[in-house]
Amino acid sequence: MSDRAPLLLLPGLLCTARLWQAQIDALDDVAESHVADLTRHDSVGAMAERALADAPPRFALAALSMGGYVAFEILRRAPERVTRLALIATSARPDSPERAAQRRRGIDAIGRGRFVGVTRQLLPSLVHPSRVDGLIGGIVQSMAAEVGADGYLRQQAAILGRPDSEPLLACIEVPTLIVVGEDDRLTPPVEAEAMHAGIAGSTLHRLEVCGHLPPLERADETSDLMRNWLAAP
Repeated sequence: MSDRAPLLLLPGLLCTARLWQAQIDALDDVAESHVADLTRHDSVGAMAERALADAPPRFALAALSMGGYVAFEILRRAPERVTRLALIATSARPDSPERAAQRRRGIDAIGRGRFVGVTRQLLPSLVHPSRVDGLIGGIVQSMAAEVGADGYLRQQAAILGRPDSEPLLACIEVPTLIVVGEDDRLTPPVEAEAMHAGIAGSTLHRLEVCGHLPPLERADETSDLMRNWLAAP
């Protein structure tokens, strides 16, 4: 019987299991990792139900960006199944009107047959500028192409329809790790600070020279933080 901790990993928008591969490998001795497929449903509720149906009875839960919205929904529906929580590059707040309008423009563009995935011009909003032209930029573009237009539309609909999770923060009692890149343009450090203030006993780590994707951009540091989080009493 394995003594590794069950670990459920939730990817972000236009991301696949590849987002977490470095952590899956680095934590293999202490964690039995499961990556949820968040490409098949158009609401965070349906995403959460599917993830719960496929997950072990109890698990540590780590989530990035859109995955964090699903993580909050899992905590609403089945808090007793979550042993600890890691929130990476995400927010408890709903979209601002400007951000929601931006998402709707992206949806409208696909309606006109213009899904282009993650372009080089878009990459600087996702990763630190120093990583746009390297391996990491290529991985981000490859994941987006794999998710495709239909998956993107479902995910954006889910994000737009998500509830405000700020009222939930005070109810979270499991050990909670919060991680954010100092250079994250999409969910900047102020969002992480707000979650840290709202979740009693949580720990916050801000990673330098890092954008919106710490598991890829600062893979070793993210894995080390998660190892300590998994080991904490």
